[in-house]
Amino acid sequence: MGNRRINLGKKGEDISIKFLKKQGYEIMERNYRCALGEIDIVAKDKNILCFVEVKTRSTEEYGLPEEAIDAYKQKKLAKVALTYLKQKKIHEQDLRFDVVSVYPNHIELIKDAFVVNANYTY
Repeated sequence: MGNRRINLGKKGEDISIKFLKKQGYEIMERNYRCALGEIDIVAKDKNILCFVEVKTRSTEEYGLPEEAIDAYKQKKLAKVALTYLKQKKIHEQDLRFDVVSVYPNHIELIKDAFVVNANYTY
């Protein structure tokens, strides 16, 4: 991954964190990593634990940012989230997967962007 793309992603995450805080989210963790992958932001929206994927685009030429989260990516995010829950010993918690799309001129929050298969257990 080139430096330009890494910098764009980091800038998008910075913008997203400020945006989420203004929306009332409490940021719990940024760039949570495990052997299975990474979740950009873990946050609380009231009593709901949110796993937030940030997608940033410098142009809309290659599609909308949220379109990059296909079924494979959703499954991967679910597995990383499950690892997070196990590691932090979190049980009986309402969960949600949100997406923040960062465009050159605006930002969009998609709450409950996708639903995870209920077969995931911890």
